[in-house]
Amino acid sequence: MRAGDAEVKVADKCVALVGAPNSGKTTLYNWLTGSRFKTVNYPGATVEFSLGHLASHLGVGLQAMDTPGTYSLHPKSADEWVTLRSIYENPKVDKIDGIIVVVDGTQLSRHLQLVMQMKETGFPMMVVVTMSDLLRREGVHLDVAYLEKTFGCPVLNFDGLLAGGLLEIVAEAKKLGSSQKPSRPVPWSFAQQEEKLKECERIAQEALQHKTDHAQERLNRIVATTEKLDRVLLHPWFGILFFILIMGGLFASVFWLATPFMDLIDGWFTSVAETVANWGPGTLWADFLANGVVTSFAAFMVFVPQIFILFVAIGLLESTGYLARAATLIDRPFSALGMSGRSFVPLLSGFACAVPAIIATRNIPSTKDRLITAFVVPLMSCSARLPVYALCIAFLFHGESALYAGLAMAGLYLGSIVVGALAAGIISKFIPRTEPSFFMMELPIYRRPKVRVILRQAWTRTLSYVKRAGPIIFTFAVIIWVGTTFPNYQTEDAHQKLEESYVGRAGKFIEPVVQPMGVDWRVGVGLISAFAAREVFVSSMAVTFNITDTDEDSQQQALLTQMSSATNAAGEKIFTVSSVIGLMIFFLIALQCMSTVGVQIRESGSWKFAMMQLVVFNVAAYVLVVVVVQSLRFLGVP
Repeated sequence: MRAGDAEVKVADKCVALVGAPNSGKTTLYNWLTGSRFKTVNYPGATVEFSLGHLASHLGVGLQAMDTPGTYSLHPKSADEWVTLRSIYENPKVDKIDGIIVVVDGTQLSRHLQLVMQMKETGFPMMVVVTMSDLLRREGVHLDVAYLEKTFGCPVLNFDGLLAGGLLEIVAEAKKLGSSQKPSRPVPWSFAQQEEKLKECERIAQEALQHKTDHAQERLNRIVATTEKLDRVLLHPWFGILFFILIMGGLFASVFWLATPFMDLIDGWFTSVAETVANWGPGTLWADFLANGVVTSFAAFMVFVPQIFILFVAIGLLESTGYLARAATLIDRPFSALGMSGRSFVPLLSGFACAVPAIIATRNIPSTKDRLITAFVVPLMSCSARLPVYALCIAFLFHGESALYAGLAMAGLYLGSIVVGALAAGIISKFIPRTEPSFFMMELPIYRRPKVRVILRQAWTRTLSYVKRAGPIIFTFAVIIWVGTTFPNYQTEDAHQKLEESYVGRAGKFIEPVVQPMGVDWRVGVGLISAFAAREVFVSSMAVTFNITDTDEDSQQQALLTQMSSATNAAGEKIFTVSSVIGLMIFFLIALQCMSTVGVQIRESGSWKFAMMQLVVFNVAAYVLVVVVVQSLRFLGVP
């Protein structure tokens, strides 16, 4: 049964995969099920788990369930609560016949605590050790027989890259089952916790002690190098400095590195638009294809290299192990804002897209921390804002050094962090804390990133982003082209045709609202269209200003030229330093993504919370822009 089916058929046996976050559990689940799974919400909660049958080449008779990552069977967060409930009282399956506990071989001592807790419940179980390829690379031999004897269950290695050990795992999983009813986990006392931790460290040391001297020396060097780096990167003062430099370099590189690729894409789309326009000079269909479809996609696609580089940069931070350090570093300043270091990963994800970032807040145990983080996530400058930022920066620093443009881009990202911090500090005063907040995060050893894997993941995420944005851009390209072309499509004067068009009439109606922002009705139409997707603003400007009618060398250059010469009814320039700064501030703060609003309603379980967020951010953005633009003009800034 496939992912889109209404129900997942109950298999002869059902095994649940349980493991810590990032242990390789979901990778194993994907290899087990292929595409034969569906994701569902646990009743009464927004947290998801997945159910699926074995992939066809692995046989039949087994159903797998992927549970949310958990460090313990004594739940402290929504994810951990759903994991516990889904294996004991799941309405989607008759019963769980067995448990596959997935542990990371490089974090064996910590993850064995979950194995101990599961063993105490009496569930039929097996242990799967992931990251076995990393262990082999370091010359580490895992004593599987010792672990099997210690825990009284099968223990198997699994290679997530090549699916090594998958057939053996399936064979052992099919054997799991018992007529006895498992017991509920009994929480450990603090003393028991300390005792179990020491026992897990002893077991891990025994299981991993069979190494060659060379491998042991190499492992010791890796650990020593990690400790040396942490003394600098986690230093109370130097650590913060390096954090600022790393993040600043990350966001500045989004502009610097992407420039040559953007030029190539821009030039290609320019030639395509010219070719399409020449297919039928003066005809409506050619005008629609060239000025509507191609121009709209060109205005968006030229910024795809920046989006790709952003995904690569975040992947590098995660794969090297620095991401966990960054979360540790900013735990203290975050705590002053009502959050914790756990909020860092969702907030950093928000620089890519707010939707998965809000979903990522599920693993924050504190309700207050989770609500504050979800509230400020939309203030992080997501990749959808990149086209708008890049256009505005290109206008302000046209002909200047790329260094200034890169610094401006980094400044915008820093600005979103500052605004988010202020918003978090304010809202934290209105949300009471009902439970204590604590922060605990594993610090992995520093690893050499697998560049090929990171590039492939970044490419997949970028392609998914383009596919998601493409239909929206095409839809609005059609709407805006029709709106700017009709009803007087035969009028030769382009300016007169635009003013008399449907878009022109609608824009004139809203012009009194956008005029205090220093822009006219044409920009107002773009701002309204951006509520479908922020990227549409750039393509809306491209269609509205009809840039393919120019003789410029590139479409981006043509749009910048049109912007620099565009005037309002009073003959005043629309795009000036003050108005463009105002646009950047508006997009920095305003909440224009309806998908974000929808997922916020689902995750918070409150329409009021999501609607308040929508109104507050947009009203605050508008008021601040008006104040800034009018103040700059009062000070003599054009």
